[in-house]
Order: sequence, then structure tokens, then C-alpha cells
Amino acid sequence: MYQYTEFDRRFIAQRAAQYRDQLERNQNGTLHDDDFRPLRLQNGWYIQRHAPMLRVAVPYGEISSRQLRTLARIAREYDKGYAHFTTRQNVQFNWIPLDKSADVMDLLASVDMHGIQTSGNCIRNITTDAFAGIAPDEIIDPRPYCEILRQWSTLHPEFAFLPRKFKIAVSGATEDRAATAWHDVGLYLRHNADGEVGFRVAVGGGMGRTPIIASTLREFLPWHQILNYLEAVVRVYNRWGRRDNAYKARIKILVKAEGARFVNEVEAEYQQIMEHDGALHTIPQPELDRVSASFVAPAASIVVNAESVASSNTSPAFSRWVHQNVTAHKNPALRAVTLSFKRLGIAPGDATDAQMDAAADLADRFSAGELRVTHQQNLVLPWVRADQLADLWEEAKALGLANANIGLLTDMITCPGGDFCALANARSIPIAQEITERYQDMDELHDIGALHLHISGCMNSCGHHHSGHIGVLGVDKDGKEWYQISIGGSDGSQISGASVAGKVIGPSFSASEVVHVVEALLDTYLQIRQTPENFIATVRRVGLEPFRAPANAVRTETGKTAHV
Repeated sequence: MYQYTEFDRRFIAQRAAQYRDQLERNQNGTLHDDDFRPLRLQNGWYIQRHAPMLRVAVPYGEISSRQLRTLARIAREYDKGYAHFTTRQNVQFNWIPLDKSADVMDLLASVDMHGIQTSGNCIRNITTDAFAGIAPDEIIDPRPYCEILRQWSTLHPEFAFLPRKFKIAVSGATEDRAATAWHDVGLYLRHNADGEVGFRVAVGGGMGRTPIIASTLREFLPWHQILNYLEAVVRVYNRWGRRDNAYKARIKILVKAEGARFVNEVEAEYQQIMEHDGALHTIPQPELDRVSASFVAPAASIVVNAESVASSNTSPAFSRWVHQNVTAHKNPALRAVTLSFKRLGIAPGDATDAQMDAAADLADRFSAGELRVTHQQNLVLPWVRADQLADLWEEAKALGLANANIGLLTDMITCPGGDFCALANARSIPIAQEITERYQDMDELHDIGALHLHISGCMNSCGHHHSGHIGVLGVDKDGKEWYQISIGGSDGSQISGASVAGKVIGPSFSASEVVHVVEALLDTYLQIRQTPENFIATVRRVGLEPFRAPANAVRTETGKTAHV
């Protein structure tokens, strides 16, 4: 993990002190709410439907056990006993009183954490693959580049007030596990024909009202020029992005509208930067080496082989957990283990203070004190010795963190929805809970197989419904909650294939009908699949039509649901 320097720590502490002064002036009436609002947002503090919401940055998803325990303490002492992991590797709290917010900022700063640029029209948290640095299919470790991007973008004076928020994701593996193509900028590390390291640069991806896959601007950009090129991209966006219409302000709209003209503007700006200011942001090799030194693998005893691991526990439950939740590692004696927080009674993405403390303990015992926040809203232990899997499973099972559902239907992505968010048209959590309750049989889940179900409470797509194999979108019809269902979406992962937006299969459904629509879709899939075909592969083979009639049959004239 990256180790903060003394400068980093001083900067975060000063930022927390600055925020405390702003908060005190606001509360004593000398700083008006309208003036305080942008300052509050710059530190990750929103005012939501019921209470303030804090978004804490977890850059590129890496978090230490000490940091996770601090988040657990915040949940316990300042919130209602839980936090929420987001798809962009952040952590959110929904009930912290605003008059306690400065105390929380100080607590975060004590463990090198903050909420800077987790909101507002600026460059947000840099995200990447949760298995970065450990995945067998990795070409180049993206984490040092993510850290350099974080330092470049934090409080960048030119990009503090962009037309709209701006999100960057980096992938360094053969498989894209960071939904990179769905971002404003997607960076793909690769080698050219001469073996040199560089990036394929894609720009203009995004979800929301207009789902668009990012377009490639450069097939290969030398790694040391990435900051100069991003300066050009964001400058052109800052100059020409729509500021008169929030729905058309994202860079994807500019790229789509201008096409080749946008690309030409970026290239011209890039050449201008290289001629006059190139030395400012060209990354020197010693700096990459300095940052990379923080990302060395921890020392581990590696004295086991695959055969001894396989025979260490022969129970079917353990075998199923290994198959579903345990991932191969660059080091053949190690494994990456995903702890599932998805279970009945807990909203997807939520974790209680006790669960966070327990996960931190597991990280200390089995993973060198390190965890990763995933795009799917779980936590990964990246440094588990293969000969300790059985012990880890026993402990995680006792803590309720060993549900063998990773990548299955109940491992769904869900935004907080209308229960918390003032922007939401409908609630997400009750829909997720009803689907989870319906599919509790593990044999049935594993028979259905790999399936990504994503739920968003509004068109802002925080639940990434566009990229779900099955996507659920909350919509408002005459002041009531309704839901559109789409199928065939992809986030770009190996199981999903190339990134694409799902397509709506029919009219909106009432909240009481959604679980039955999901059931109808899955029953249809089970009837027409070709073994060993998963859901998304079946949809791509047969198209949407076989699924429309069964889904739209889920209704009666009285409005009560019937599975027809």
C-alpha cells in the first residue's frame, strides 16, 4: 500500500482544520449556507433526504486494517452502526450530524483518510481493479499510476469547477474488472511492439440518461506522458463542456456531439502542452520508482502446494466457497479471498461496525493487514496463504462473511436509493431484499450460475443498472414507484464480454412485481440455455424476444402480482 509522506499527512491535517473553521463559522451564522455548501461538498459532505451523507475516498480501493477499524468506529460513534461501500471504491455514511462532521474529519486524517473530491464538479476518486498487483492475468500493475494520478488531480487549481463530475478508471490486466469503458476516461495499461509501457486512452464513457461506451483517442500513449495528455483532455472538456444543462454536461455528451473535432482539439492542446509546459507533468522515472516502492508484496511463508490445499478440507460447503469466493494469485502459494457482505437483512453494499472490525481482524491474521474495496461492493483479502484457506473460511463463516455467492444473483450491486438519496425516484433496498429473500437456496443460485443484477434508484445510475445482465431502474410515474427492467448489459469483465448497455424489455413494473419479473426471466433462461451457458451468453445467443412475453405476463388486472 502507498505510504503517506509527511507532506501528505500535513496536507490532510490542514484540510481538516480548515473545514472545522468553515463549519464553526457556518454554525455561528458568519458563513452563509450558500457559501458553505461548495466548501462542504469539496470535502465529501452532502445533505441527503434525511441527514448529511459523508463520502470517504479509498483511492484505487486499497485500505488497511487500521483504516477499516477507524471507519467502524465512525459508524459506531457517529452514525447508526454501519457504512456503505460504493461501486467506485468509496465508503459512505448516511447519518452523521453535521455538527460532528469536523470531529469525523480529524479522525479520518489520523489514519490518512479524507473525503476530498469525492463530490463536486472535479476529478473524483481514481479507481482500478480490486485484484491489482495480484491477478495472474495482469500485464502491468496499475496502482503506482493510480497514485500518481491521485496526486496530480487532488486540488488541481485548473479543474476545481468542471462542467460536471469527472471519473477516471485504470486497468492493467487482460480482463477489465474496473468497468473502465463506462468512465469519463478509461486507461488501459499495455506494451507496444517494442515492449514499452503505455496506455490506451478512452474518453467519453458514462451511464445516466445517455449510456455511452468510451471512445479510444490514443491506442498507445507512453506512460510518462499520461498527465500531459489528461491535462489536454480535461482542458478541452473544461473549455467546451455544457454548463447550461446539467443533463448534458458530462464529457460523454461533448465527445458524442463533436466527434473528430473533439479528438483534434485534444491533440492540438496536447501538442501545445508538450511544446510549452511538457516538462511540468512528464513523469520522471525516479518518481515512478519512488511511488512503486510502496506497492511491493508483503513477506509471506509459501511452503504449500495445490494438493495440500485441496485436501485441507473436504466439506462441500468449503469447496463451494473456494470455487466462488477464492481467486487465483500471481504467487501460486497465495490466494485472494472475497468476503461477502451480501446476505438477507443487510442492504447490498452495507457493512456494520462489527463486520468492519471483524474484517480488519481477518486482514491482520490472514492478509498482511490489507484489504481492497471492490466494484461489486465487497471486500477482498489480497494476501491469503493457500494453506490457511480452511482456517480463514471457518472464521469468516462464524462471522457471517463466508456466503459463497460472489458473482451470483444475490451478489448484486445496489445504490442506497430513495431510502436515503434525495435524487432517487424509487427505493432500491427493498427490491434487493425481496430478490435476496426469494433466492436463498444455494443450490438454486449455483445452478443459475454467474449473473450480475444491478439496481439504481434513478437515472443517475449509481447502481450501474445499465451494465447489469439484469438491470433494475427506479422511475417515477404519477408520484409512485415503478421499475424498468433491462437485460443484456455488461461491465466489460470476462464473464460479461465487451461493455454494452442493457435494453429495456417492456413497460415499467410495480415494486411488488419486480421479483416475479426476475423469476420469470430466470425461469426462461433455465429452459432455453445450452449447458454450460450462463445468463448473459444465453441472452446474446437468442436475443431479447424470448424474455419479453414471460416478463410482461407478470401482472393481473387488479394490480396484484401473479407469476404467469
